[in-house]
Amino acid sequence: MIKRLGMLFRGIFRAFKDKKRIKLGFYGPPNAGKSTLANRIAKDWLGEEFTTASAVPHETRDVIVKEKVTVKSKGKELTFNLVDTPGIATKIDYEDFLKHKLSAKEAKERAKEATKGVIEAIKWLDNVDCVLVVLDSTQNPYSQVNITIIGNLAARNIPVLIVANKMDLKKADVKKVANAFPQYPTVGLSAFKGLNMEDFYEQLFKVVR
Repeated sequence: MIKRLGMLFRGIFRAFKDKKRIKLGFYGPPNAGKSTLANRIAKDWLGEEFTTASAVPHETRDVIVKEKVTVKSKGKELTFNLVDTPGIATKIDYEDFLKHKLSAKEAKERAKEATKGVIEAIKWLDNVDCVLVVLDSTQNPYSQVNITIIGNLAARNIPVLIVANKMDLKKADVKKVANAFPQYPTVGLSAFKGLNMEDFYEQLFKVVR
């Protein structure tokens, strides 16, 4: 009973501490659109991008933070520190990078850096106040990677909003993503095209509040 109450109070404290500056973590598998969404938010409210998005997996291999991004929705505003993290993967094979015309040496180095990036991203879960789990809505949400991410978040009792990205594509299935993890709210959008961003901001405020 005491342990359960402790977890509850930790969750409440994490969700509502430091309202002036909320650390918003971007998590998900490689190429789901984390960096694209982080850039979209920064561009919407600061007029500039701050991180690199690429079709090559694990382009983001270090945690990148953009501070003081003030977001407004429905007459309210919150200030965030955006924490863009490397893509989470349960297996990183250097041969996957060879498909993107990297040399063997470059591929092995990127695989090494990507592995370190995953470890760093998991460590950062203890420093964020709220997490966006960005998933590719054209892919099967019931993957080992996605289940691992959700499990880590549930264990830490962190407020979560699942983002079903790439809803502009024909194979997108936002409902399938939502049904996969019904314990958390889900919002569909296209970070690349900026579709449904108003609804996204509204849902984000509900999760943080």
